Amino acid sequence: MSLLSSPDGRFLVFLSGRSSVDSGAHSATDSLHRIDWPVNGHLSSLKIIDVIPIVQSAEDGCFPGLYCSNFIPNPWLSDGCTMIVSSAWGSIQVILSVNVLSGDVSRISPTDSNFSWNLLTLDGDSIIAVFSSPVDVPQIRYGYLVDKEIKNAAWDWSDVSSPIFGCSAKVNSLLSCRQFTILKIPVKDVSECLTKGASKPFEAIFVSNQSKKNDVCDPLIVVLHGGPHSVSLSGFAKSYAFLSSLGYSLLIVNYRGSLGFGEEALQSIPGKVGSQDVNDVITAIDHVIDTGVASPSKIAVIGGSHGGFLTTHLIGQAPDKFVAAAARNPVCNLASMVGTTDIPDWCYVETYGVGGKTKFTEAPSAEDLALFHSKSPISHISKVKTPTIFVLGAQDLRVPFSNGLQLQRSSNLIHFHIKADPHCFSAGPNPTTKASLTLQYGSTSTVNKHAWLATCCSCGMRSKY
Repeated sequence: MSLLSSPDGRFLVFLSGRSSVDSGAHSATDSLHRIDWPVNGHLSSLKIIDVIPIVQSAEDGCFPGLYCSNFIPNPWLSDGCTMIVSSAWGSIQVILSVNVLSGDVSRISPTDSNFSWNLLTLDGDSIIAVFSSPVDVPQIRYGYLVDKEIKNAAWDWSDVSSPIFGCSAKVNSLLSCRQFTILKIPVKDVSECLTKGASKPFEAIFVSNQSKKNDVCDPLIVVLHGGPHSVSLSGFAKSYAFLSSLGYSLLIVNYRGSLGFGEEALQSIPGKVGSQDVNDVITAIDHVIDTGVASPSKIAVIGGSHGGFLTTHLIGQAPDKFVAAAARNPVCNLASMVGTTDIPDWCYVETYGVGGKTKFTEAPSAEDLALFHSKSPISHISKVKTPTIFVLGAQDLRVPFSNGLQLQRSSNLIHFHIKADPHCFSAGPNPTTKASLTLQYGSTSTVNKHAWLATCCSCGMRSKY
């Protein structure tokens, strides 16, 4: 729900995606607005008041903007004018209080940890929320205002015992030796043409063992989100926790263009897909190698949708960097996708930038198709050396599976499995599992393809050579 009335009916509040509409990006920084409802019933006097405007570029540690797709049914505190919402703040999901009369925004979830918090419900001035991290299973917390009479009063958070989020002693043992940190990655080769927000460091979540064994780094899996205007948050995900528990380090990259970092950083990627985002991922990988927490000899990369676009770009643009790769419904050729996808406008905006809105047509020119091809992973197919697995959805309208098949047919190193699913798979094997098993059997320089094939078959995969 993104339109609500205040408890006393004096005003309406609503979320706006105007930035997304204006730019053509399919997701962008939100803004929050208020309409004071006239007591005399004369609707001609309605005026829209900005409560939270779009944040272009936030100073370090400051509110980066609102990233909240909806409200809970009753988000109001007892004062009737303060809302509680969840929002991305960089790589963390936080809980915010928003006074819709004054516009004051406060982060009320704890600021002394990098755990992600999600609002579940509230009653008066009491909140029930859940928090977690990549290595900590979700736990319920009860929050309440310490002194509601004080402006910006502190919130106190208490444990709530719940059997719902319990896990076995074995899982606890496996995760107890893991840790995570959020890395600030400086942008490489900052130019004068970049906006202030696009020049700021981006982030990556690094999950690792608490101590090195024999001073040797664990193998690394690079995880890439889709969108590109989405974000990987520092909350618990079973698939990532599973990979971590097997002994892999994870580098979960929020490249520029991700939600949660201000509008300028987000809008820096349209027109630069396949270059800026690819370079950010390579910069993040080089950062963990240079700091001694990852080895360059055993790195895999995984991603879905635009994350698959990046995965397939990376194995072409950096062919010696990865020993294994896995992609779910990857965008491989924008030139063929534009005529078959349910979002052809996306191809134009992400290729041309904001000017793609006006260039958009259902009948792409030869010039359009040439540019689409040059921005696509298929333009680098001849350089691919990395054994790769594709998991494709037969009912995918967003990135039709023919897109992945075209790349697969161009390389005998790419293998595929087709599921009867749409763009977001409903169930079944996760491609991250396939990448982990591939990496498990790899030597320092190559992957044992026979062991990889046997592993895939044991997981119900039908790989085609």
